[in-house]
Formats: sequence, structure tokens, C-alpha cells
Amino acid sequence: MSRTLVAEQSEFVDRRSPYGTGEGQGRERRQFTNSHEELSPEAAELARAIDTYKLSHRRRFINFEEMLSIVKSLGYKR
Repeated sequence: MSRTLVAEQSEFVDRRSPYGTGEGQGRERRQFTNSHEELSPEAAELARAIDTYKLSHRRRFINFEEMLSIVKSLGYKR
């Protein structure tokens, strides 16, 4: 009972490539773009600041020092 898969021949589009074709060309793909909707205004501001930092520094994840600098840049202090 062997089955063979028949796949349509189509051109491969590497969505990770900034030079690929497609609707999101030139933009970084974000996984959780709308996850800030249910947050409080303060938490949403922090989330946007973190996303902005990550985009501008081309970081997928940030460490605690970077998080602290983002929090301080929003005006929070101990």
C-alpha cells in the first residue's frame, strides 16, 4: 500500500529572502503582530518599544540589559 504524492510544479519562493517576490516584499515577517490588542496601554507601549528596538537592531531576541535600556528609555526608573 504505497502512496505517491503528486505535487504541482511551481516556482519556489524563499520568503526569508528580502529580494523575493510577493506581497510582503521588503518587510520583515512578524509572527505576533496583533498580540498587543489585549494589553493595557502601558504594556502595549512597552511591547511596541521592544518591537521597534528589535527591528532597528535586527535582533530576534533581546537580553536583560537590552530590556532594561528599553524600559529606561520609556522613562521608568527605580
